[in-house]
Amino acid sequence: MTPSSPTPRVAAVFACYNRRETAVECARRLRAQTRPLDRLIVADNASTDGSAEALKALGWDALEVLDIGDNLGNAGGVLAAMEHAYAEGMDAVWILDDDSWPRPDALEEMLRTPWRDDVVIHPLQEDPKTGRFTWPLQILAHDGTPSLIYTRDEMPAQPLVRSRGVWTGAMVPKKVRDGAGPVLGELFIRGEDEEYPWRIEKAGYATYAVPAAVMDHPGPADLVEWRFLGKRLFLERGLADWKLHYKVRNMVWLKRRQAGAAGALAMALAYALCVAKVDGPKRLPLVWRAFLDGWQARLGRLGG
Repeated sequence: MTPSSPTPRVAAVFACYNRRETAVECARRLRAQTRPLDRLIVADNASTDGSAEALKALGWDALEVLDIGDNLGNAGGVLAAMEHAYAEGMDAVWILDDDSWPRPDALEEMLRTPWRDDVVIHPLQEDPKTGRFTWPLQILAHDGTPSLIYTRDEMPAQPLVRSRGVWTGAMVPKKVRDGAGPVLGELFIRGEDEEYPWRIEKAGYATYAVPAAVMDHPGPADLVEWRFLGKRLFLERGLADWKLHYKVRNMVWLKRRQAGAAGALAMALAYALCVAKVDGPKRLPLVWRAFLDGWQARLGRLGG
């Protein structure tokens, strides 16, 4: 198709919660883009450390801080920021984390090829400490065969590479959002990054990596890859209880939508075995509670 707009209006969005210096540095990196952003919209999840004030003190006209009045998690915060951006007339929203910092030419490289409003594009995410991808990237061959790659050296020598399952760094045109629907804020954290890319793909939209565009994003300190029944699971060793609960809950809920009861049960068993192996059986009661919440679709913030 022909480009829908030669100069799309792009807003970057991220949510922040009590990480003032990280959020401010992210805004500074975005302000330094060689292709200026049209807007930066930050959803402040009721921070108490002065994050909102510090961001506003940057004096950047393109920056808007949304006071959403409560801690809605990353999913809820990004939802609020995205919907606000589209309502303000943006053609696309660039989803970031507060600690995902695009290199100066990232946006310029992403928009170097003719703009299309029916695909999602994204930069590569690298851990600055290791030079490896923050998370393994799933790419698709011409015949649709998927594979996981871990470094830029493994990327095909193409200006655009078909990928899937990307959340952080994804640039979502309004047409894609309208077709796939909004982000599901009830997932809170540790689930929106799986559910929304799946829904975008299900709605018929493709995703492409732009190898010339890179952003720095620290990876997990101790990532364990676990193979079970032909599937790969990734789990961070020693994950905080509340983070592990959200991760298992949301993945069980999502897998039940994707593959029915049998798929959700298999996912729960896989995580139980993985957690027991990685962190020990003492955490299995937590996994069981998370499984029940996911199975019964008890979403939202824990204790909320």
